Amino acid sequence: MKRPPGRGSRTRPAAVPGAPVRAEAARALDAVLAEGRSLGTVLAPTLPRIADPRDRALLEALCFAVLRRRRYFEALRAQLLERPLPPSARPLPMLLLAGLAQLDGLGLAPYAAISATAEAARLLGKPHLVGLVNAVLRRFDRERDTLAAAARAAAPQDHPDWLLTALDADWPDAAADVLAANDRPAPLWLRVNRRRIGRDAFLARLAAAGIAAEAPAALPDALRLDAPLPPTALPGWTEGLVSVQDGAAQLAVELLEVRDGLSVLDACAAPGGKAAHLLERADLALLAIDADPARLARVGEGLDRLGLRATLAAADASAPDGWWDGRRFDRILLDAPCSGTGVIRRHPDIKWHRRAADIAPLVALQARLLDALWPMLAPGGRLVYATCSLLKDENERQIDAFLARHADARALPLALPHGRASGAGWQLLPGEGGLDGFFYAALARA
Repeated sequence: MKRPPGRGSRTRPAAVPGAPVRAEAARALDAVLAEGRSLGTVLAPTLPRIADPRDRALLEALCFAVLRRRRYFEALRAQLLERPLPPSARPLPMLLLAGLAQLDGLGLAPYAAISATAEAARLLGKPHLVGLVNAVLRRFDRERDTLAAAARAAAPQDHPDWLLTALDADWPDAAADVLAANDRPAPLWLRVNRRRIGRDAFLARLAAAGIAAEAPAALPDALRLDAPLPPTALPGWTEGLVSVQDGAAQLAVELLEVRDGLSVLDACAAPGGKAAHLLERADLALLAIDADPARLARVGEGLDRLGLRATLAAADASAPDGWWDGRRFDRILLDAPCSGTGVIRRHPDIKWHRRAADIAPLVALQARLLDALWPMLAPGGRLVYATCSLLKDENERQIDAFLARHADARALPLALPHGRASGAGWQLLPGEGGLDGFFYAALARA
């Protein structure tokens, strides 16, 4: 017979609602900020294990809020602690950041947020720090105006110093707007699979589901949703009617100007959005390559969902001797590896992972890719070079240097609805037209 707990027996306290998701946020932030891992990699195995979609959304919101305003929340934490927590307290420092983000930014009800965050310390194996977390957050709630003003003065810009310097140098008239855009949530952009449904028809399906969307004239396959929602909640997702892809990424395919019967190389294909868009637009002989076999497998999975087919190859685009058969392509898309400084609003961890020392190796890799791919382009063909970077070394100056090396290359004039000319290419800054920051150059071969 089961005996009731007697004197001295130990019972586990009932979990406080909301405490587990806050503990997960602390673990995720610790992995990103203390261990240098990417947020996407950290959350990928975690989110599917969380049954309640509201908790999944809260976990992502907590991580994004902290990463967007890391320096500000760290300045608040420093004011609120008499001394820094020791290394043995990890990940409690991140739990405090998540707690502050709930009260200043996400606007959650103080009582519930403080209680759940304090109890999360117990779930993280730090029961002796439950009281500390509770006291710190309650003090902030009482003194928030004074503390917040001091933190804003201590951390006026939530970007690393090297990036602030680079943006001021490359975009002196727009740097402040870029910083502000980086710290705002991005809209959700969709790409309608025109092989299965028209954009107007899909827009009607969204409206029937109570989902508001806009259809920009300059992007014929795109829809913009200002209220985010999980992709699987979209009508027709499992039928392959739609994909998630920022409008700026969709512009790269527009610039390639494909038509039926062309041979096309997508040289750095993962995660596969542009390859899929190309195949939705025309019947092509498409070769999609990527150096990472695991990422290439996900390209194949995405094409399968959309009912599309391409030849996939795990290969290094900068070393064509290992895979190119000598037949030239009519079109080449080089979505080059880059700093990612144009998509910080979607991936705020980029701010804290990228270093100034990373840029020169990236520039060298981009140049090797351009030089390796150029001989594969047929005369009269077109190569589109794209990055999600804002830095001129990766963009304008990269293309200027390429044109100086290749007398048979000509830059085609570009004029897009948003952005501005940048050397021989075109630059979008984040937030312009609701789009991500992207650079494009369209190169024709004589």
